Amino acid sequence: MDGAGVRAEQRRWQDLARLLAALPPPPDPVGLFPHWQERQAALREALAHRRGEEVEEALLRLYAHLHSHAAPYTPEERRVVDATGGYWAHAGGIAPVVKAVDFVEAETVSLDLGAGTGLQLLLLQLLAPHRLSVQVEISSRLVEAGRALQRWLGIDEARVSWRTEDVTRMELPACNLLYLYRPVRPEGVGRRFYQRLAARLAAMPRPVTVFSVADCLGQFLPTSFERFYFDGHLACFRGPGS
Repeated sequence: MDGAGVRAEQRRWQDLARLLAALPPPPDPVGLFPHWQERQAALREALAHRRGEEVEEALLRLYAHLHSHAAPYTPEERRVVDATGGYWAHAGGIAPVVKAVDFVEAETVSLDLGAGTGLQLLLLQLLAPHRLSVQVEISSRLVEAGRALQRWLGIDEARVSWRTEDVTRMELPACNLLYLYRPVRPEGVGRRFYQRLAARLAAMPRPVTVFSVADCLGQFLPTSFERFYFDGHLACFRGPGS
């Protein structure tokens, strides 16, 4: 990445930090954010003193809290997640969001498979408003919390579609930008999921860009997809024509 690209990403980090520092407490219909006040206060203090590294650390702590990595799955939802080896709403980090901005246009349809509270694509909508974000999450309570976060962030209802479904059983929707953080492990049912997802992406009518954290999808993508970024955590792929 050239110097201009690095500076653009740094500005996006700063924009998100200032936005979250200025917001009122989030709605919390299912009790996910007990530490919001103290973590927001730490971010505000770091911003006030212009402590760059402390700002980044405080932002990440507040972001992870909003992402709700301690997910409130019901026993049945937890059974499904455990059986397929998925992560329990782990936060994928802010870096994928700020990097994805460069691949978003006004008519983009973004998709998150295993969205948790949907924070990744909600933040992406704030940084780069686009036609639609499709949020797929098995936990009904996380979807409820995500809808509340959407209203709190002021994102138009028409820009986000919420689907409470098991990703291994659903019909995969069309998209231009896919984000996923290893929703299932690539064995058994999970292997068939990634095979089906790769075939679906290859058949999309428009080019697709993929942001895959703890990547399990890349090994199933056809050779027409190019991996253009990898940092040991995040792998990014572009389909033919993208």
